[in-house]
Amino acid sequence: MASPESRHSTGRAPNDFAAQRARMVDEQIRARGVRDPLVLASIAKVPREVFVPDLTRAHAYDDSPLPIGSDQTISQPYIVAVMIAALTLKGGERVLDVGTGSGYAAAVLAGIASEVISIERLAPLAERARATLASLGIRNVEVRQGDGSRGCPEHAPYDAIVVAAGGPQVPESLKAQLAVGGRLVMPVGTDQLAQKLLRVTRASETELSVETLTDVRFVPLIGAEGWGAADRNDAAPIRTRRT
Repeated sequence: MASPESRHSTGRAPNDFAAQRARMVDEQIRARGVRDPLVLASIAKVPREVFVPDLTRAHAYDDSPLPIGSDQTISQPYIVAVMIAALTLKGGERVLDVGTGSGYAAAVLAGIASEVISIERLAPLAERARATLASLGIRNVEVRQGDGSRGCPEHAPYDAIVVAAGGPQVPESLKAQLAVGGRLVMPVGTDQLAQKLLRVTRASETELSVETLTDVRFVPLIGAEGWGAADRNDAAPIRTRRT
């Protein structure tokens, strides 16, 4: 039996969470079509319970998003898996994660990629995510506080970019920071309450292809190239092919 010190504040023993995590991977993710072995293996290792507030820790493995403070949420586990699987990572990539939130998706990405740059607009969430990732010994994630809609050009280009907030369009800055052959996954829609999950692939320096994956609901992307800036386009045009 686990000692009281090794139990979480909910009173659950760590092996209880491990069992819930295994069921989550099997029933919520693999059974619904996500089969990428790297994604499944990484999600199976990341303790989602440490990324949620104490009051909701007992629900860490529910098939739903959960509040994490500052009017933000940790995404439904299945959606995290779908978005990361859509990046088709092979291991060793440099990834830009826009919308750190709790840091959970960054932790899953860190189990596959060699380097993750994660940007969070809200300072309290960024600070908490840094602390949580550090407590787990995750060293290949750099959490920055700032405007994620502008990306992080000093570390570009990125082999993959994932955006955990819905925007009216894919920011031109993020397109410009995507490497040739790289993929960007982001919720996009004219309604702040509902979006389509898009995958953008850079086919060449001048051409992007766009696929629609599924319907999703995310918090709005706030920033210079997010909501409130839908008509702004300071970048050079790039030909886009939709599939």
